[in-house]
Amino acid sequence: MEFLIKPTIRDCESLLGFFEKWKVGATDLIITNAYLIAPYLGGMEPPCQVLYQERYGRGEPTDEMVDAMLADVEGKEIDRVIAIGGGTVIDISKLFVFGGGMTCEALYAKGSALQKKRALIIIPTTCGTGSEVTGISIVEFKKKGIKLGLAVPALYAEEAVFIPSMLESLPYDVFATSSIDALIHAVESYVSPKATPLSRAMGRAAIEDILTGYMAMGNQRALPVAHMERFLTASCMAGIAFSNAGCAAVHAMSYPVGGHFHVAHGKANYMLFEAVYRAYKKLRADLSPLETVLADVLSCAVSDVWTRLFRLIGGIYDNQPLGELGCDEAKCREMAASVVNEQQRLLVNNPVALSEDEIYSIYLECL
Repeated sequence: MEFLIKPTIRDCESLLGFFEKWKVGATDLIITNAYLIAPYLGGMEPPCQVLYQERYGRGEPTDEMVDAMLADVEGKEIDRVIAIGGGTVIDISKLFVFGGGMTCEALYAKGSALQKKRALIIIPTTCGTGSEVTGISIVEFKKKGIKLGLAVPALYAEEAVFIPSMLESLPYDVFATSSIDALIHAVESYVSPKATPLSRAMGRAAIEDILTGYMAMGNQRALPVAHMERFLTASCMAGIAFSNAGCAAVHAMSYPVGGHFHVAHGKANYMLFEAVYRAYKKLRADLSPLETVLADVLSCAVSDVWTRLFRLIGGIYDNQPLGELGCDEAKCREMAASVVNEQQRLLVNNPVALSEDEIYSIYLECL
């Protein structure tokens, strides 16, 4: 059995306290969003170099965005990269650890052979990606129209720092889709063939915390401020679980959706989640270990877990059919082929194999 928790995980009471305790200075580079950190700075400027991601484009990471940001710090002395943000900021920041002189495409081509030249610290400000504890960066390559993942040890942060108060200003939609994403991380890793007792322990704890938090919310679609630390910790545990056991078809199938229709990653996962697990059941995948956990958390019979689970999630956030994005049968076929050709690193983690035709059928069900 092999199990890895790479970053040291710490907490801090405030962003200003982090600057002081970590002695943030001239040779540090913060990558963030201005709207994220301004409310916590008391009018002061960050004591270091800063790249504000929104100045380079909106939405999730693209190779064009990364290349423009890399160019703006080319030749500058940088010892530490500090990511303060959600999945977009974190995935971009990971690509700065190799130094300069390369494009995003070159980094993806050579990543496994490159040496790490800068330390990485991550402060997550959402409760979904778990990216603070993974060695993976996901980027959309615009000309190719696909999202690809780079997974190499150099992308692990040295430290992940939790500042729970920074989550209290999250828009509700971001909270909902990111926490659903964390739940899917935990669920997919739990039934992965690579799952171990330790990865499942992390996954189960994340599932319990997220679903318990949802049940405490009832049908009130408002940010559960009193529970944000719970969701932040659950996201981290789910990240550790999938970093070791892997995500699978839900994530594999969501990448073309995000790439073609520019849908947020957590929302794209949610759009496919139920249909993928319905397909697993038809194909007689052994989901019993997960179903036992869900029955316990949801206080229901094993036979009722999927109905109860998706009813609960539906109370947190409304799902959307792919057809409302402009997707059609031809695009479903194209995306299914893309998944098979580009996402084998994820498909190997399915609890049962899915053919291209079966993936196509799942997309059709989501129209």
